[in-house]
Amino acid sequence: MKRSEVTFGLLRIPLDLLGIFAALLLAYRLREWNMDFLPGTQILEPARLPEFGWYVYDFVLPSAAVIVFFAACLKLYSLKSTLSAWSEMGRLLATVCLWLVSVIAWYFLVRKQLFFSRLLLIHATVMLGVFLAATRAAVTLLQRAMARMGIGTTLVISVGSEPVARAARDTLKEDRRYEYLGHVPNLPALKGMAAKCAIDLVLQTDPSPAGKETIELIEYCRARQIGYGYLPPVLADVPHLLNVERLGLLPVIRLQPTPLDGWGRVWKRLFDLTFSAMALLLLSPLFLLLAAVLWASNGLPVLYFSKRVGQNGSAVIPVWKFRSMVRNADDMKPTLLEKNERRDGPLFKLSHDPRITGVGRWLRRFDLDELPQLVNVLLGHMSLVGPRPHLPEEVARYQSHDRRVFAVKPGITGLAQVSGRSSLTFKEEVHLDIQYIEEWSLFLDLWILWRTVFVVLQGKSRG
Repeated sequence: MKRSEVTFGLLRIPLDLLGIFAALLLAYRLREWNMDFLPGTQILEPARLPEFGWYVYDFVLPSAAVIVFFAACLKLYSLKSTLSAWSEMGRLLATVCLWLVSVIAWYFLVRKQLFFSRLLLIHATVMLGVFLAATRAAVTLLQRAMARMGIGTTLVISVGSEPVARAARDTLKEDRRYEYLGHVPNLPALKGMAAKCAIDLVLQTDPSPAGKETIELIEYCRARQIGYGYLPPVLADVPHLLNVERLGLLPVIRLQPTPLDGWGRVWKRLFDLTFSAMALLLLSPLFLLLAAVLWASNGLPVLYFSKRVGQNGSAVIPVWKFRSMVRNADDMKPTLLEKNERRDGPLFKLSHDPRITGVGRWLRRFDLDELPQLVNVLLGHMSLVGPRPHLPEEVARYQSHDRRVFAVKPGITGLAQVSGRSSLTFKEEVHLDIQYIEEWSLFLDLWILWRTVFVVLQGKSRG
């Protein structure tokens, strides 16, 4: 580790202590001067503050120790920081919140009393957040200023028969903490570069655990105290889906197929349950109206159950729809296969399908036939947002790459549906579904649902 990294890492501790003392002491003086949040307006009665000496020794000093402890637990004093600015600010905020909870718990549970000034505690909490953020920003700005002068930068070179991944190369070139010296094909070329400058880090792009080149490269770096690292030879296109875990004492790089794993799946399910229940309740009059229209025009049944493939690509789920075709539509399909307009994949589509009824065509135009799928969402068969569910005979013709869409539950709407509907080729649809799976977030779901409203109102028929 470079000396400058150690220096800046250690510098955070005294600067944080300075920010803590400044925030807590200023909060005391503001309360002592009866300063309220509204200038010129005194709302609260003058507080009975303890003596200043007691406040410093019995509150400020213990608070400083507690805050530094929590910050250390959240790895805010790591000598080699890899946190983004937003992540660091988030952990600082968490540290201040933990301190606030500790103060309230101490006074309430141990001293059996309330804190002597609620406004002082509010002032202190706000100013701790501001002052700690300011000290961290000062360290970052100083570090960047020195990096511009070439002080404290890490000299990096990549080695291997394969070029370094574009994302890694762009980071090395744009991040001022690094100076990228370029790429060399093998160890002899690296030795030539090392003779000209003091290299800090070597990144191998084609590691082979039992390969002679890899072993010699590692030995060379270890013998000369040069940092060695390697980039994942596979899955470099989805680095955000790679997690480092441990198998005993050994590190394992594990692929997480989608950010939905873990708490993401829990939040998505809670969102689906809440939204589908509310939608079914609010839309129940519309359901009754559509059912009455279908019964009057085409008779019973008004609902159609379509067998579709669900999550993991194994289970078959019953997808509910308002019936938009004639009763024997499934029996007529084999005679229409030769007229299929989708020659780019396993899907079947006719722009003017003779099986669709007059009312059914109107339902499909505004996707009203798919409203009963809210019941599927409530039961857990489907999600509000996800890849479109397909028929078992269509899935049987999927390529291996296409089956990646089964990592999540199928959805009523999805990224593909709001990006072109049936005008997309099957390959484009799969690409968008996989993009959704790999980049999922709750905000992305909300955006897709918002976009769905406008796509449906445009009334473009699905055929």
